[in-house]
Amino acid sequence: MEVYEAVKSRRAVRQFSDRPVSREVLERVLTAAAWSPSGSNIQPWNCYVVTGAPLAEIKKRAAERIATKDAWDEREYEMYPAKLKAPYRQRRAAFGEQRYGALGISRDDVEGRQRAAVANWDCFGAPAALFCYIDRDLGRPQWADVGMYLQTVMLLLRAEGLHSCPQMAWSVYRKTVADVLSPPEGLILFCGMSIGYEDEAADIGDRTGRAPLAETVTFVDG
Repeated sequence: MEVYEAVKSRRAVRQFSDRPVSREVLERVLTAAAWSPSGSNIQPWNCYVVTGAPLAEIKKRAAERIATKDAWDEREYEMYPAKLKAPYRQRRAAFGEQRYGALGISRDDVEGRQRAAVANWDCFGAPAALFCYIDRDLGRPQWADVGMYLQTVMLLLRAEGLHSCPQMAWSVYRKTVADVLSPPEGLILFCGMSIGYEDEAADIGDRTGRAPLAETVTFVDG
């Protein structure tokens, strides 16, 4: 797949088929993704790729916590500032309106929004997931490096005909994930990522727009 096509076709897919993803493909993607840039080449990402019974166990345990209304795990990082300013607040609101509107869920239907959110912890039906950790002693530049790595992974998945959905939502069930994966104590779960083949029969409007170029980019010509 040509790189521009990979970038433009990548999106957060929220409905996957149960078609298996081969380990060979995942290894090929992650071997290539290791060439992502990082400051002084420290490669701060620590990833677990989970399929089969272990992934089913994580999903089951998360579902049990949801069913019993068990409180979320305390966040280890702030997903969004408490007071998100313009224009970021408006962009987030527009995303929510499009996302839930496509599902037929109104703005004031809190219960409906909660039901839709629950699909996160089933990985939207995906048969594979990646859980990305970062060492808690590292700083903001290294978190940026992890973001570049994850973008590289997602584009390479598109080159293989696969889709993905990065999910910071998993951070609130980090203890559930850790109970199955047993990561070293010094790591923070940054996000999960659902991986698989899109369920093309499901049309849930998960393609969101982008701000005009002039809103985010300034050209300074000589």
